[in-house]
Amino acid sequence: MNRLLPAPLLSIALFALWLLLNLSVSPGNLLLGALLAILAPILLAPLRPQHAHVKRPWVVAKLIGRIGLDVVTSNLQVARSVLSAKRRPPRSAFVHIPLALRDVHGLAALSMITTVVPGTVWSELALDRSMLLLHVFDLRDEAQFIEHFKHTYERPLMEIFE
Repeated sequence: MNRLLPAPLLSIALFALWLLLNLSVSPGNLLLGALLAILAPILLAPLRPQHAHVKRPWVVAKLIGRIGLDVVTSNLQVARSVLSAKRRPPRSAFVHIPLALRDVHGLAALSMITTVVPGTVWSELALDRSMLLLHVFDLRDEAQFIEHFKHTYERPLMEIFE
């Protein structure tokens, strides 16, 4: 079964997506959807990264809640900065953040988090994964920002993946 469906959830999702996109459950679409659902994961298996092992699932829930809170507060801060730009222009800056996180899944999650949170953009990761270059829309205190970033995002990801 594992060889036929190496990623059963992916197969189910592909099959359902195929039917939804075609808006039809005709025999031909069912056959093509099943074929896609079976063959795509098998043919693309060599491209899939190694399996992630989540060590502390309760930290995941806490991190998701924190990210949600940060998205809301960052949206409000960016809106306030944009609206008051004539009185006090935003202090955009690139920040070098030293990283202790080395796990590829943790780094991928960190890149998605910085993409989701308004006001931050993942700009570059050093080849040895020791330094992250991040663009911040309105930076007040660099040291405080780095400490907040490491404590809020990097440390929980290290607990989850390392």
